[in-house]
Amino acid sequence: MTATGTLATRPAEHPMSVITAFLQRLRRALVMPQEDPATAAYDRIMRRLGISVGIAGIIVCAMELPEIAEQGRHAPGWWTVVAVVLTFGWFPVLAVISAITGPGPVRVVSGCAALSFLAALATMPFALEVHSVDSTTVWPYRVAALAVIAAVLAWPPRWAVAYLVASSTSVALSIIYTVATVTPYSVVENFLRAVGLAALFVWCGTAATGAAARVDRESAIATRRAAAAASAQGRDHERARFAALIHDAVLSTLLEASRAGAQSNVLRRQAERTLEQLDECRGSDRDPDLLDARSAVLFLRAAVHEINPVVRFATRTWPGFDDLRMPVHAASTIAAALAEAVRNSLRHAQLPGREVRRIVTATVSAGSIRIVFTDDGAGFDLAAVSADRLGISMSILGRMRQLAGGSAFVESQPGEGTTVTLVWGGDGSR
Repeated sequence: MTATGTLATRPAEHPMSVITAFLQRLRRALVMPQEDPATAAYDRIMRRLGISVGIAGIIVCAMELPEIAEQGRHAPGWWTVVAVVLTFGWFPVLAVISAITGPGPVRVVSGCAALSFLAALATMPFALEVHSVDSTTVWPYRVAALAVIAAVLAWPPRWAVAYLVASSTSVALSIIYTVATVTPYSVVENFLRAVGLAALFVWCGTAATGAAARVDRESAIATRRAAAAASAQGRDHERARFAALIHDAVLSTLLEASRAGAQSNVLRRQAERTLEQLDECRGSDRDPDLLDARSAVLFLRAAVHEINPVVRFATRTWPGFDDLRMPVHAASTIAAALAEAVRNSLRHAQLPGREVRRIVTATVSAGSIRIVFTDDGAGFDLAAVSADRLGISMSILGRMRQLAGGSAFVESQPGEGTTVTLVWGGDGSR
């Protein structure tokens, strides 16, 4: 009998799996970082300028190749390669880095490109003979503007201006050293031309980055102001809601209790509902549920009948009413406003010698609900109602106006009854 076994050796990896793993690691390493909202505009400007300068460096390199080859005949072969790499080598890297990373690496690579250009100029005395180039300028002269833009991306404006002067001076000295025919006029002309062109790019780059930084500052200020306003509005809303609750429920329950003088089922239900509303106010952080059309109508009918079971509640529906989805907090707000309208009618609409009729009509459509409460009681003059009367201004009108998509209207005349209309959904218009 022959025994067989297997060696515990690691199988050779397939070349394609190695390449796939490398690409996955590279993709994870080059994931675009999320923008900081506080510096979003500045970051985008830096990245776009970096891409533009990098691509421009590649284009200029391609355009200068014939001149580089012509002037390279006067220097050792190693110098041309080294000078081209030092002058243009960082620009493709800058384009790629700007496309996949944030402003930090862009500044680092731009600084390397700017310093590398000065290093290329510094190698010229070691490779070229004095006055050996038969031309008006040497080819690095035409790259100075790109190097200055890289300095703008890398450093603060005052350092970029210092680099502008240093690079323009270095270019002028390289012309004096290498060009065969040099005159003071040509040196000054080339220096001023280099300074003027570079200064234009410095101004444009500084203006663009400065404008982006100002946009970020203004956005941050606007965000803080909006947050403060929203916080203040939220506090005002809570105070108004609590004041309305105290007026509608607590004070009304106490008033009815003092008038009744004895226990009653209506008073007991009203007291229980008041306690529930106080609990809801204290624990209002829970997620709102949605009510369909039937549940919303039952909820509103229960709120009315808790105040007075005799009030008639009618319902009308329009096509698509089954699509209604009302948040519980919206239904609670409408129910509270409707209950206050019923209470006001019970207190103030009585007429001696006859019974006052009261009816609530709920009209439900696809995305909205309209509640109309009507009585044929004493009525009142709206213009004569004091502004400090919370029953109408705060508990009905104010409460519905604070509800998103809600609105309310009160119509009344002395001796002609009162109509209160509550609307939610759509644009909240009547």
